[in-house]
Amino acid sequence: MLRQAFISCVAAGALHAATDLRLPTENEHLFSGEPDRFYMHVDRTFEGVVSKPWEGGAFGFVRTPMRIGGRVVLTKFHEGIDIAPIRRDKAGNPLDLVWSISAGRVVHVSNTASHSNYGKYVVVAHEWEGSEVLSLYAHLGEITCRPGDRVDAGSVLGRLGYTGAGINRARAHLHLELGMLLSRRYPDWHATTGKGVNHHGLYNGMNIAGSDVASFYLARREDPSLTFSRFLETKPVHFKVAVPKKGVPDFVARHPWIVRDGPADAPSWEISFSANGLPLAFTPLSRESARTVVTSIRPADIPQRHLTRNLVDGTGNEATLTRSGLELLSLLLDDFPQAAPAAD
Repeated sequence: MLRQAFISCVAAGALHAATDLRLPTENEHLFSGEPDRFYMHVDRTFEGVVSKPWEGGAFGFVRTPMRIGGRVVLTKFHEGIDIAPIRRDKAGNPLDLVWSISAGRVVHVSNTASHSNYGKYVVVAHEWEGSEVLSLYAHLGEITCRPGDRVDAGSVLGRLGYTGAGINRARAHLHLELGMLLSRRYPDWHATTGKGVNHHGLYNGMNIAGSDVASFYLARREDPSLTFSRFLETKPVHFKVAVPKKGVPDFVARHPWIVRDGPADAPSWEISFSANGLPLAFTPLSRESARTVVTSIRPADIPQRHLTRNLVDGTGNEATLTRSGLELLSLLLDDFPQAAPAAD
């Protein structure tokens, strides 16, 4: 099995070498206990009160407050972290260089700021534990690398900026993500689900499932030998979905460490997800699941759609996948048709 083969590689010592990991700019206040100096704030007006919370630059449900049942709930998910600049010129323009966080290969460069909310951005692929993990650097003012470039930890990719929607000079920052490619057939999924024009091929942000990169940095500071797979094992599961097993999904083949122990001939998979839809584990189930169904969810007294990026709906222990949730599953499992060829 894939999991057993992966464990054999670990036992051979092939995958336990510590990954060289560094922050992407000279801003190191994440490690000094000064989050207000590390994260770029957001401009917020809620119930008539104007504020600039640095928390809005962190990972997770940190934006768009709503009052629900007498409680204030932050309902908008932020897929990465926003890192504030350290240096600016006299006009207030950021000067910080942006570095690759680890060795890898540049797989995507977008120099046209208007092609996405990311503005100008770069994606680097890292080979960790025999799998590909992606880092994404957005809102750049200048890009100095090209697709295919090999980079080391600390190689310059460009300069921090404020390209992209809703960002001005005062809020210039680097948006950093760390995640996994959901599907190598993403362009077909994008076309068949009617998502509009895809300027970025495989490396559209919708095809990269983001993890809590700041927590990974902090955990690695405590344990430099911590691997990405072991880090994900520590993340809380928000919901699980059972699906009929139709062989080994390509996502699993590319990330074999994500498989938990179970019978090789199991008729179903149970997939564990974080609240934002990041796949955390694939577990073979001995019981058959003839259809896709939510098998468990972390109980809540507010609608689950506010806690799961509208992937799951329901309250308490009751939950069903929304259209967005079903689309995520179809992408993860490559369960969608080929797009029709473009007309001449």
